[in-house]
Amino acid sequence: MKEFDSAQLIHGIDHFRSKSILVIGDIMLDRFIWGNVSRISPEAPVPVVEVERESAMLGGAANVANNLISLESKALLCGVVGDDGPGKEAISKLEDMGVDVGGISIESARPTSVKTRIVAHAQQVVRYDLEKRMPLKPSTITHIMDFVRGKKDQISGIICSDYGKGVFSRKLMHGIAEEISGFSFPVAVDPYVKNYPLYRHVTVITPNSTQAGQIAGIEIKDETDLVKAAKRLMNHSRSKAVLITRGEEGMALFEEGGEITHIESIARKVYDVTGAGDTVIAAFTLGIASGLDMKSAAFLSNLAAGIVVGEVGTSAVKIDLLKKAVASYISQYEASNKGKKTKCTE
Repeated sequence: MKEFDSAQLIHGIDHFRSKSILVIGDIMLDRFIWGNVSRISPEAPVPVVEVERESAMLGGAANVANNLISLESKALLCGVVGDDGPGKEAISKLEDMGVDVGGISIESARPTSVKTRIVAHAQQVVRYDLEKRMPLKPSTITHIMDFVRGKKDQISGIICSDYGKGVFSRKLMHGIAEEISGFSFPVAVDPYVKNYPLYRHVTVITPNSTQAGQIAGIEIKDETDLVKAAKRLMNHSRSKAVLITRGEEGMALFEEGGEITHIESIARKVYDVTGAGDTVIAAFTLGIASGLDMKSAAFLSNLAAGIVVGEVGTSAVKIDLLKKAVASYISQYEASNKGKKTKCTE
């Protein structure tokens, strides 16, 4: 059994602000159209949404950077956007929040990826995507590698946020591995199923249960299937850990050496899972970079994700809310367990 101490967790969170995390990945813009539904269209059996307002948020790797900033660390971002309005909007939002955008390239032949969600009565009605999946230009790969080379002595960790839009390739991952060889900071990967062979010898890989099953070639129906899938993922990637997010069932952390830790979900209500995976990998990586063990970092990331999914259109968690969640959850657990420290099962 693993015990969690609130003072230790808060101490780890307080170290977030001294960390700098480099994010590499697919930059997107998430648009939201908010409205109400009061009738069904006479043209087809679909709801008619009366639009009240629109908003836009950072998505993909940009939202990982957003989460890092929200948790008061420093963030640097590498990726690509199109020479278009959404690309300019994404870069502007990133600059406004203090993200180092020096690693972002602009490719005129590639539109910036935009996901648009229509939301009515706190529920998504439909989503549509505007994007073009294509490999990076050689000059863009060179630019990213030059940026990594120039910043590697200043960073505390790397997050690879792969949404399958074309940023990641064998050439890029091999180049990154060569550049950071000898560095001990954590490297975390939020994977895209088809690109799994690219992720080798990293610190942690964070698939959801569906992705884990697809990568391993196993239909995950129970705990036995989950363990088999995780072992296959670790054996192939040679990673130090695999953290599988399981929705309402929480998380499962698998570490080298065979340790397995199950962490229950703390989300009381789930309104919107948009960006939850970005929150998980940001909080987990910061936890490891700040000296927490993997179990404690996973516990923190689970709390952070629980906050994010509890509200529609919220894609990042504030550090003060995370601290309050730690104190609240542990005090409630201790009260209900006669003073014992918070535990998760191993």
